[in-house]
Amino acid sequence: MRALLVVAGGAVLGYGMWLLADFSELGQVGSVAVWSGVAIVLHDAVLAPAVLALGWLARVLLRTPDGGVRRRLHTAAVVVVVVLGPVTLLAIPVLGRFAADPDKSTLLNRDYSTGWLLLAGAVVVSALLLALTGLVSEASGRGPGRSARVPRPGR
Repeated sequence: MRALLVVAGGAVLGYGMWLLADFSELGQVGSVAVWSGVAIVLHDAVLAPAVLALGWLARVLLRTPDGGVRRRLHTAAVVVVVVLGPVTLLAIPVLGRFAADPDKSTLLNRDYSTGWLLLAGAVVVSALLLALTGLVSEASGRGPGRSARVPRPGR
């Protein structure tokens, strides 16, 4: 299954790169490359440590002896941060309308902030529903009160 996902992801990435190269000017390709590099640095230097810190804080605040609903809410909160963090970083150029040009009516021609808010709402509601139904814990292979165990080689 994983190999199929890698192949599908590679095909989509290749198609996107072909579209970028075929329909863009050289300066635009350079801007995309720069922003992609900035996004990687921001992810590794800001987002990843922030997710770790927020995950730890959520675990401390939602700690209970039995694990129950609070553990599932913790997992849901981490899912929300992990999904919305990278999406938000990549959406900064359109949310900030940095390339808006009144002479080009088709460039940034919609309200992207409303779209982002709808996405954020859908992610939060989905994560809460999954947490309250217990599907998040089951999907991660852990039920309430069970810790994750990494199998050891030879066992």
